[in-house]
Amino acid sequence: MSSQPVGTDGPLVPMPQLTPEALRRAVAQIAPSRLPEFNDHLASAATNAQRTSNVGPLRAFTSHWGTLVNIYRWPERATRFLAAETLAADPDADPEAARTAASEVGRILRAAGEEIGT
Repeated sequence: MSSQPVGTDGPLVPMPQLTPEALRRAVAQIAPSRLPEFNDHLASAATNAQRTSNVGPLRAFTSHWGTLVNIYRWPERATRFLAAETLAADPDADPEAARTAASEVGRILRAAGEEIGT
């Protein structure tokens, strides 16, 4: 199954550089409700990087948010991702449906990450 949505003209925004500011601008455009989560994650990553004298937490942050931006910039893929994420987390869902949804979440995350080289 292709990770890219079928039948769309293209992404909502170009893929930004994997920097906190470029990713913040993209999140503000395509998933503004996730900005508080973005800002909290960035603050945590920066604190951990400073505390450990290691850029690993910041690299993990940009990889995570770059992958999410790459999902959200394609509306059909974002819709599939959010639906699968919701079903996978639903404690009342049929267990088999929840497992299938969790697998779909993983497939979308992997494909989106591979597309940006993370």
